[in-house]
Amino acid sequence: MRDSISTGAAGILAPAAEASSDAEDLARLGYRQELRRDLGSLSAFAAGFSYVSILTTVFQLFVIGYAFGGTRFFWTWPVVFLGQLAVALNLAEVGSHYPVAGSVYQWGRRVSAGAPGWLSGWLKLVGDVVSVAAAAIALQAILPSVWGGFQLLGGDPSLTSRDGAANAVLLGAGLVVLTTAINMAGVRAMAWVNDVGVMAELGGVVLLVGALFLHAVRGPEVVLSPVYGPPSSLGTGAAGLLAAALMPAYVLYGFDSAGSLAEETQNPRRIIPRAILKAVVASGVGGALLILAALMAAPSLTDGRLATDGLAYVVVSALGPTLGKVFLVDVALAVCVCTLAIQTGASRLAFSMARDGALPCAPALSRVSSRTKTPVAPAIAVGALACGMLVVNYGEAQLFVLITETAVLLVNLSYLLVTAGMLVRRLRGWPGRAGGAAAAGVFSLGRAGLALNVAAVAWGVALIANIAWPRRDGESAWMEYFPVIGVASTIAVGLAMYAAMQKRGREQVALPERRTSAAQIDVAT
Repeated sequence: MRDSISTGAAGILAPAAEASSDAEDLARLGYRQELRRDLGSLSAFAAGFSYVSILTTVFQLFVIGYAFGGTRFFWTWPVVFLGQLAVALNLAEVGSHYPVAGSVYQWGRRVSAGAPGWLSGWLKLVGDVVSVAAAAIALQAILPSVWGGFQLLGGDPSLTSRDGAANAVLLGAGLVVLTTAINMAGVRAMAWVNDVGVMAELGGVVLLVGALFLHAVRGPEVVLSPVYGPPSSLGTGAAGLLAAALMPAYVLYGFDSAGSLAEETQNPRRIIPRAILKAVVASGVGGALLILAALMAAPSLTDGRLATDGLAYVVVSALGPTLGKVFLVDVALAVCVCTLAIQTGASRLAFSMARDGALPCAPALSRVSSRTKTPVAPAIAVGALACGMLVVNYGEAQLFVLITETAVLLVNLSYLLVTAGMLVRRLRGWPGRAGGAAAAGVFSLGRAGLALNVAAVAWGVALIANIAWPRRDGESAWMEYFPVIGVASTIAVGLAMYAAMQKRGREQVALPERRTSAAQIDVAT
C-alpha cells in the first residue's frame, strides 16, 4: 500500500478542512489521496442505484419470472429483496469501517486473511466485467422497438435471432465505447451523467408505474390468484417459483458499487452506508410497484406474450405506441447509465487491486491520470474485455445468457465471502475500533449485528444454491451445468493467479518500499 499523504488540492464540493480530514482518514487505512474527492451523497446513491437499474433489469428479465412463476412470481421479489437487504446492511457496516476504493475487495481482504479476501475481489471483478456486457446488450431489447432504424443489421430484432444477436453486439459495443470515454474524462463527467440519468430513471419509474396503474384492466388481487402463461417444464409448484426467483436475484445486486467510489466521496464513512441502503430500498420498492403495475395493466395474462415480449409489450399495448415509446426512450437512457455505473465500479475495483499489486499489469492499472485524477487504464481494460464478451452473443445468444448467469453467481459469491468473513470476525469481537480508525461517524448495526450477519450468510448460501441448481429445460447437459462450471473455472484461475503472485511477492520481499503486496495482504484488527 502507499503510505504518504497527498497534499494536492481538495475537492471543490467540500471545505478544505473536511477534504483534509478525509485524506488523513484514508492515510490511516494505508493509502494516500490520489483520486479527486468530488462526489456527494446524490452521486454515491446514483452509483449503487444505477448498477441495479430496475428499468434496465426488470424490463430485460421480466420474461424469466413470468415464464416460470406466472403471476405468483411477484412474491419472489419481496423475499429476495429482504434477503439482499440483510446483505446490504452488513456491507454498509463494513464499508463504513473501510471507506476505500474497491469495495468488496477491500472489505473482503480486511475481514479474511489470504486467499479468501483476495478471491472476493477477483470474483466481483470478473462478474462486473461480464455485467457491463450484459447491461449494454439490453439496448437491443429497447431501441428497435422505439425506431426500426436502430436495427442496423438484418430485419429481425429478436435477441435470439442471428440478425438480432449481431445488432445487439453492434449497439452494445458502441455503448461501451461511449461509457469508456466518459470514464476517461474523469469522475466529474461520470458523476454528472450518472446523476442526470438516475433522476430521469427515478422520474420514469414513478411516471410509468402511475401510468400503468391508471390503465389497469384488473386489480392488485392478480398476484393472489395464480395465472400462468405457456406451461413451464418445471410445472406450477415450488420448483417453478424457485426458478422464478432467479429474476429478482439477477436484478437486486451491485448495490455495493457506491463503496467503490469511497475515495472520491466526501465524508465516505457517513455517506457510503446510506448510499448502499438507499439504493437497495429504492430499487426494492420501485421494482415491486413496477411488476405489480405491469401485471394489472397487461392486456392478457394467458396469451404467452408476457413470457416472450415482457414489459415492453405491456407498456406499448397499455399506453399506446407514442407514449409507450417515450417511456422506452427513458428505459434506453437507464440502460446507458447502468452500463456506465457498472464499468465505473469495475474500473475502481481493478485500480484498487492493482494498487496492492494484486493483479497482473499492476503498474499500468494502478496509474492515476495527473489531469483528471482518474485511473484511465482500468476503464479501458474493462471496456475492452466487455466488448470481447459481447462477441460471444453474436455466435450463440444462449451461451451469453449462461455467462450472464455465471456473473450473477460470482458477484453474490463475493458478497458471501465478505459476510462470512465478517461473521467469523464478529464472533471474535469485531468491529470494536477496527484498524484504530476514528469511531466517529461509523455506521454500526449495534446489537442486531450478529443476527443480521447470520441472516446474510444463510441467505447468501440459499441464493447461490438456487441460482446454481441445474434445471433441465430443453437444454443440453453442458448448458445445464454451465454456471457451476463457469464459477469453478473462475475460482481455479483466480487461485492459480493468487499463488503466482504469492510466489513473486516472496521473491521481492527484500524490497523495503513494498509495504503491502498481494503476497502480504493484511487483515486490519
